[in-house]
Amino acid sequence: MSSYETLLWEVDDHGVATLTLHRPDQLNAFSVTMARELEQVFRTDALADDVRAVVVTGSGRAFCAGMDLSADGNVFGLDETLRPDPAEFRAAYDQAPYDEGVRDTGGKVTLAIHALPKPVIAAINGPAVGIGATMTLAMDLRIASARARIGFVFGKLGIVPEAASSYFLPRIVGIQQALEWVYSAEILTADQALAGRLLRSVHEPEELLPAAQGLARSFVDGRSPVALALAKQLLHRGAAAADPLEAHLNDSLAMYWTSLGDGKEGVAAFREKRAPQFTGRASDLPPVF
Repeated sequence: MSSYETLLWEVDDHGVATLTLHRPDQLNAFSVTMARELEQVFRTDALADDVRAVVVTGSGRAFCAGMDLSADGNVFGLDETLRPDPAEFRAAYDQAPYDEGVRDTGGKVTLAIHALPKPVIAAINGPAVGIGATMTLAMDLRIASARARIGFVFGKLGIVPEAASSYFLPRIVGIQQALEWVYSAEILTADQALAGRLLRSVHEPEELLPAAQGLARSFVDGRSPVALALAKQLLHRGAAAADPLEAHLNDSLAMYWTSLGDGKEGVAAFREKRAPQFTGRASDLPPVF
């Protein structure tokens, strides 16, 4: 397993990994180093077969206080000498000089989180502002401490929503609520975020991490990693499909392949009134999509 400068990583006996943003003296402010390390975690460590789900939280009293604005030069790590042409950027966004010089670092992180074929839960233990809020939008569920404060504060800094939040936030809370929160740039209490449907639940501070870890274990214990991975893809694709036929076609392929794999064991276990012994791996998905 890799070692990280800004993160802590631990996996329990259930396969639930706890990923902790670990710059407590800086309120876990998001740096270019943290961005690169988060992307690496979700594209390497989290893909290991012994990892079944990931819980993300912060060290100390904050979840993530936003971008570290103390860095020299362009604090977002971007190359100010470039003048990206939109067509050229789209055609070569993952190549030099655009990959490092123009692409939003937070977006690279959220794309990696979104691509992980496993449940990801945010346990927001304190302030989560800017990228500290938007990085959680690519996670599957968000729960928070009663002490959490969440803000989409871009308007106050003269910048725009990043980390692909223009995709994720309206899908979670609806376009009207998303626009209000972005326009106002206000800091939300945990209860306000809950009322706006950003959060699944609010917990007392000492109960937050155990609740998130327990929820993650309930998702993976006795479950097929393949079925979970495909279900995650199906729901995201179905939510964005233009027609239910597209969802039907995707569902059909996923059902076909799972019926040949872990589905056989699941049906046999149901008939024999025993616990299933699934052998499929999220790292070896069938060619559904």
